[in-house]
Amino acid sequence: MAAKRFPDRVEIAAVRGEAEPLEAGQESAEKRRLAGRVLARRDLGKLVFLDLVDRSGRIQLLCPLERTGAVDVHLGDIVGVTGSPARARRGEPSLVVDELEVLSRIRTPLPDTFHGLTDVEQRYRRRYLDLLMNDETRADFQTRTRIVSAIRRALDEDGFVEVETPVLQPRYGGGFAEPFVTHSNLLDQDLYLRIATELYLKRLIVGGLERVYEIGKDFRNEGYSYKHSPEFTMLEWYEAYADYRDTMVRVENLVERVARDVLGTTKVTFRGQEVILEAPWERVRFVDALDAHGLWTRDADELRGRLEERGVETKQDRTWAQLVDHAHSHFVEPELVQPTILYDYPVELSPFARATDDDPAIVERFEYFVGGMELGNAFTEINDSEEQAERFAMQRAEGAGGNVEAEQGDPDYVEALSYGMPPTGGLGLGIDRLAMVLTGRDAIRDVILFPALRERD
Repeated sequence: MAAKRFPDRVEIAAVRGEAEPLEAGQESAEKRRLAGRVLARRDLGKLVFLDLVDRSGRIQLLCPLERTGAVDVHLGDIVGVTGSPARARRGEPSLVVDELEVLSRIRTPLPDTFHGLTDVEQRYRRRYLDLLMNDETRADFQTRTRIVSAIRRALDEDGFVEVETPVLQPRYGGGFAEPFVTHSNLLDQDLYLRIATELYLKRLIVGGLERVYEIGKDFRNEGYSYKHSPEFTMLEWYEAYADYRDTMVRVENLVERVARDVLGTTKVTFRGQEVILEAPWERVRFVDALDAHGLWTRDADELRGRLEERGVETKQDRTWAQLVDHAHSHFVEPELVQPTILYDYPVELSPFARATDDDPAIVERFEYFVGGMELGNAFTEINDSEEQAERFAMQRAEGAGGNVEAEQGDPDYVEALSYGMPPTGGLGLGIDRLAMVLTGRDAIRDVILFPALRERD
């Protein structure tokens, strides 16, 4: 019967580190215990070579039959071994095995261990095999974990408090999206999977927590693209007594710090282009970016005509706000390769941002982009309950005009604001998209362990 435990093991990377300083053919007097999966085997007379893999890496096992006895191991078996760090005669860091124990037998053959698992859809559907067979996949997801840890560390050091807010919400809000709907038997009412954490986090600012953040799943009932997934991970933070310019500085410094902590550099290659994540980033007004393409106008018919002249299909765009957003995503966003902050948006696109001092039709909002892709969104938050109620009313009119993603409104949130909220800067950052940039992956499904997929027939 296979063992139920294998205590006192160390990671392969540690043993490789001990073996590398040794001379070729030299064996250490120290004893180490390793456990992992066997992914290669070569028999050479009275010596069997195995490749052992754990999450930290791969090492060669040298199994002299006079020490180990017969090596009854199949490719894919999980084994535990005891032995000495060594350098093989050809210089490969190794472990010379004294004892070998099979901990779990494989029952289904692994994919070809030389070519790995290469079919993209199978990699998503059977991620466990992708992780087993592809070292790069394993490295990418460990990088993603370090990204999240680095973000938490930075925000915690800056005095933010990590919190958790409801995933199931009686009203959805905080973004433009169609929600997933479910039903509570206990409450006998429909509930929505959250599309954002915003409105609950700002309630906490009202409550005096002053600096809060949450890293968690959001859900939007939308299709896939290289940068969209119906289930995704977001960081949102809210900071009292700050505005969007303070938030610009905070996010560009955060991304630079995370890149340095995780990769040791601010230079990355994303979608075939070298990107430098070092602060400060370029800043461009939203209106100026559209005007540079001859696409800034507040007349919906005129804007539709200009887009259609350029071959852009606008049948799905029913309102001016949708047309402006389409113009931005089609012409402006793809050009923003180096980190760029686009700021000061039309009020119709931003129901939660405070107006600028000189123009009530423009609000203090920014989005930030890397490699032609939006990473996140930020505001100087509205902190007046009457103004927020008016913005919700504006969004209801937008919805009546045919925009199914318009905000529905939240009277309870308006009531919370009526008790007074400090001036506040808020931000959302797409963790999956940041992971794409820092791992150099072109598709969001490559950085989500178990992406949503259509069920097979």
